[in-house]
Amino acid sequence: MLDSELAMAAAAAAGDASAALAVADAATALVFPTGPATTEPSARCVQELLSDLAEIDLTVARVVEPQLDALLILREAGVRIRPGRWGVYASEAPGLVLNAVRVDDGWRLDGVKEWCSLAGILDRALITARTDEGYRLFAVDLHHPGVSVGDPAGWAARGLTTVVSTAVEFSAVAAEPVGAVDWYLIRPGFGWGGIRVAACWYGGARAVYHHLRAALGTRSRPDPIRQVALGHAEVACWSAALALEHAAAEIDAGHACADAGAVLAARTRALVADAVETVLRDSGHALGAAPLAFDIDHARRVADLQLYVRQHHAERDLAALAALPRPGG
Repeated sequence: MLDSELAMAAAAAAGDASAALAVADAATALVFPTGPATTEPSARCVQELLSDLAEIDLTVARVVEPQLDALLILREAGVRIRPGRWGVYASEAPGLVLNAVRVDDGWRLDGVKEWCSLAGILDRALITARTDEGYRLFAVDLHHPGVSVGDPAGWAARGLTTVVSTAVEFSAVAAEPVGAVDWYLIRPGFGWGGIRVAACWYGGARAVYHHLRAALGTRSRPDPIRQVALGHAEVACWSAALALEHAAAEIDAGHACADAGAVLAARTRALVADAVETVLRDSGHALGAAPLAFDIDHARRVADLQLYVRQHHAERDLAALAALPRPGG
């Protein structure tokens, strides 16, 4: 459960990514009370924090999640953590390449990276790039003069409207390597980060479910069809909660590394994504167009959740899950 002060701050920042940065700072202090370099937060603690924030507002959760992800990655790598607001940019776009080359005093980045959310208001980021040896993660200062953030006017989304994602161009930008070649993808925490994103999806779905329950509770006579929709949504939320609880327990027990972690993450994300789509569908079927047209909070939450859950790639991710090696062969 969130403390009341953080919950109120999240509610006050609803829909405003810039305001949510202060919530991210407060959430970071809660997860790492003695600092990221020394604190080992439990997966359960982090997932519950994110789902609770997402239930209040998905924009807030969408800002907090990459900040915590970056700090947990840096901690996992044993790299000194510099202060600031952090993002993580690891998406690969066809035709766009970000290269890292060795120079006399370290590494330099050149090229373009797509899907850099909030790049215009963050301080630092962890960014994947190609090297002569392979795929590698780097820490960069987004205030470097060689960093050019794309035009935010291109962000046409109607969900998460202030969590602007743009392309970012890098020109001879100094970069600090984080982990060895290919470490980012093979480390135990890679899948865990994906599960934390699913915890945000679940929090958003939980809010839509509670809205549906409250709306049906105001009707004078129960409608069996609407009650069926509510039942579907309840089972979906319950199953997502169980999956996330199981995942957190496996991570905290040390049972979610290597192949086991990858399979756990893929299964958890798929189940939670299905639950989200069930809740959105049944809420829409039960309540119709009216709350989407006239209830600004509900309409924004639905739009936010529809965009956010598309970080799951549906059938492609299911196909990837089927191809994963299973622990023990």
